[in-house]
Amino acid sequence: MHEYSVVQALLNQCEEIAQQNSATKITKVICKIGVMSGIEIHLLQVAFDTFKEGTLCDGAEFVINEQKLKVKCRECQEEYEIDEINYKCRNCGHLGMDTTDGEDMYLMSLEME
Repeated sequence: MHEYSVVQALLNQCEEIAQQNSATKITKVICKIGVMSGIEIHLLQVAFDTFKEGTLCDGAEFVINEQKLKVKCRECQEEYEIDEINYKCRNCGHLGMDTTDGEDMYLMSLEME
């Protein structure tokens, strides 16, 4: 369950940002998580709720925005989101697609006091 280590890194990052901004409390954490990131959103939420106690994030709302997989055709340059893994361009049929979003997790914003 690597979500625990992901949350520990996230909490450390939140605390560093709070310290850099002289904040004493974090009230909201907003993340974007790609469907291909390998992170189970439910488990991440459980881990955040478990490990936030005793940190600056204690009591913070955790908002998770799920990012669909976004691809771009190498041939026609069309970019679009897909719900399932299919690397054949829906526009021109080319099989060369690049993933442009949906594989990572990002800390998007913090609300602090």
